[in-house]
Amino acid sequence: MGEDLFWAIRGGGGASFGVVLSWKINLVYVPPIVTVSSVSKTLDEDATRLVYKWQQMAHNITEDLFINLLITPVNSTMQVTINSLFLGKADELMKIVSDGFPELGLLDKDCIEMSWIESVVYFSLYLRGQSVDALIERRPWPKDYYKFKSDYVKKPIPEEALAEIWKWCLESNLILGMEPHGGKMGEIDETTTPYPHREGNLYIIQYIMRWDDEGFNATEKRVAAIRRVYEKMTPYVSKNPREAYVNFRDLDLGTSCNACNTSYEQSLIWGRKYFKGNFKRLAMVKGVVDPTNFFCNEQSIPPLVLSHSY
Repeated sequence: MGEDLFWAIRGGGGASFGVVLSWKINLVYVPPIVTVSSVSKTLDEDATRLVYKWQQMAHNITEDLFINLLITPVNSTMQVTINSLFLGKADELMKIVSDGFPELGLLDKDCIEMSWIESVVYFSLYLRGQSVDALIERRPWPKDYYKFKSDYVKKPIPEEALAEIWKWCLESNLILGMEPHGGKMGEIDETTTPYPHREGNLYIIQYIMRWDDEGFNATEKRVAAIRRVYEKMTPYVSKNPREAYVNFRDLDLGTSCNACNTSYEQSLIWGRKYFKGNFKRLAMVKGVVDPTNFFCNEQSIPPLVLSHSY
């Protein structure tokens, strides 16, 4: 395969370099017992202060604890659900949270011990409450329509600004997901894999717009709403470039103008947002393994074929 191609397919986005027929992965150790918790707070229950504190500690509290946020419009207010996955037992989790995030008010009854594979089902949107057998049944999820966008945050957003953001989300019926970086994410150099959003990022924001009603007008309304919120978020997120996560593919960032015949220079508009300085190396790999750009889409990696002079 070659070292460069192997590097490219581990984070360079799907459908750019070929078809992967088989894959080997190195497993990492997890303890027999992990602990999960989900605690929900509304704005009246001081959720804004919790989010502000979470921004400052979630990326470095401990490598064994992952705490993310799901912020959802519910009954004319915003509800913040704090989800935790800890690689250890409940008593250890309680001590860590009591010391590092006492504002959460985590109680013994909030903590559930289980195996790691059971935690996958627990945090699944559609499978919670079912057995692990549901993971191999390959049932289709309910049909809906959606639009995602993403941002990276490098400095905590002030509480006053968070209060404004909640208003925008309520007006648009927009869901926010926030997942911390730090830990191992921050230890890996940004050129080790194509994914470059490493040290210096506190967390990623996922903007999630879902709707059930069909038709162009419904789609246009929802897409316009998420775009407005994204634009208003500009002062609080990464800059030069405004970074984005390639797995939340966002055609608003730019697309190949001539289908599969776009240039490297044109693709920089969105390529730098997804891959930063790694985009050029990805394009060079593409120029070697797929110089005619057979594997292409609106935001696939374009081939960059370097000329040689003798």
